[in-house]
Amino acid sequence: MRPLWLCWALWALPLAGPGVALTQEQILGSLLQQLQLSDVPMLDKAEVEELVIPAHVRAQYVALLQHSHGAHSRGKRFSQKFREVAGRFLASEASTHLLLFGMEQRLPPHTELVQAVLRLFQEPVPKAALRRHERLFPRSSRARVTVEWLRVRDDGSNRTSLVDSRLVSIHESGWKAFDVTEAVNFWQQLGRPTQPLLLQVSVQREQLGPPASSAHRLVRFASQAASGGQREPQLELHTLDLKDYGAQGDCDREVPEIEGTRCCRQEMYIDLQGMKWAQNWVLEPPGFLAYECVGTCQQPQESLPFKWPFLGPRQCIASETASLPLIVTTKEGDRTRPQVVSLPNMRVQKCSCASDGAPVPRRLEP
Repeated sequence: MRPLWLCWALWALPLAGPGVALTQEQILGSLLQQLQLSDVPMLDKAEVEELVIPAHVRAQYVALLQHSHGAHSRGKRFSQKFREVAGRFLASEASTHLLLFGMEQRLPPHTELVQAVLRLFQEPVPKAALRRHERLFPRSSRARVTVEWLRVRDDGSNRTSLVDSRLVSIHESGWKAFDVTEAVNFWQQLGRPTQPLLLQVSVQREQLGPPASSAHRLVRFASQAASGGQREPQLELHTLDLKDYGAQGDCDREVPEIEGTRCCRQEMYIDLQGMKWAQNWVLEPPGFLAYECVGTCQQPQESLPFKWPFLGPRQCIASETASLPLIVTTKEGDRTRPQVVSLPNMRVQKCSCASDGAPVPRRLEP
C-alpha cells in the first residue's frame, strides 16, 4: 500500500498529491517560494565554508525548532523518564566541550521519542572574579551557550548540526536545560544503536564585535570528574510507549507494511545533505524526519441512511502538520549572509482517515 497524502486547499504548498510521498522537488519548490526566488542561487563553496552564523540567526532557528517540538509533545503522556550519565566530558578548548553518551538499549522498541533534554550544571562564579568583571564590563553579564550534534563520518571528517542555543547569566548558577531532541533524532537515523551520541557544547560571547566582553570565560559547567557524580551532565529522554498509548497512531517499526495495515504514521527521513541542490545553500539542518501516512481505512457501509455523492473512498492522509525551519545562505549583491526560513507543512504530526479531504465522523447521528 503506497502512502496517501492529503492536498488541503488552504496549504501554501501541499506536501504531495494522493499516493505520492514528499519529494525533494517539492521541498525545493517550497524553499524557492518562501525566498521569492526563481532558481537555486550560485554560491561559492569556499565563501560559504567561512561563513559565521550570527547569534540572532541561531536563536531564531532554535526558537522555531523548540516551537515544533513543543507542539509535538503537547498533550502527550510520557511513559518513561530516565537520566543517563555522560560517559566522558572532554574539554578540547577553554570554551568548547565534547560530551559522549552511551545510547545502546536506551530507546527500546515500540517507543517514540517525544523530547530529549541535556542538563548541565553551571558552576557559580567566584566573587572576586565577578567583581573584577563588573568593574571592566558593567553592561555585559551574559554568554551564549550553543549545543551541536557532532557526527563523525566514515571518512573521519566531522559535521556539526545546531540543535540549541541560549543565553546564560554569569550571576546565576545551577542546572541549565537544553533541548537536544533534534540531535537524538539525527543519531537514530544513522541506524547504529551501538554508536554513542556526541554533543559539542560551546560557550561564546553574547554577540560579536565591540565591546569584547569576557563574560563567556566565566561560564563553567561541572564535569563528571570534578563533581564526583553529583552535578555531572545528564541526558534526559522522554518517550511514549506505543503499546500502551496507541492513540498516537505511529506504525509499528518491527512489523513490515502489508496490505490491510491500519492507517498510521511511518518514519521517513529526508536527507538534505544528499541533495545536490542543497549543497552550499542549506546550512541547517542536515536532514529531518518528515514522516508519511500509510495503510488503509475502513470504508462506510453501503447501508448508510444518506450518501455524499462528491466524497470518494476514505484515505489515510496527513491531518496535522508542522513547519520545518532552515538556515540558508542568501546573496545580496556581493554580500553573503545566513537567513532563517520556515517551510510550511513539511513534517506530518498526525494521520487520519478522510474522504477526499473531508474527515468522516466516527459515528453517525440518527
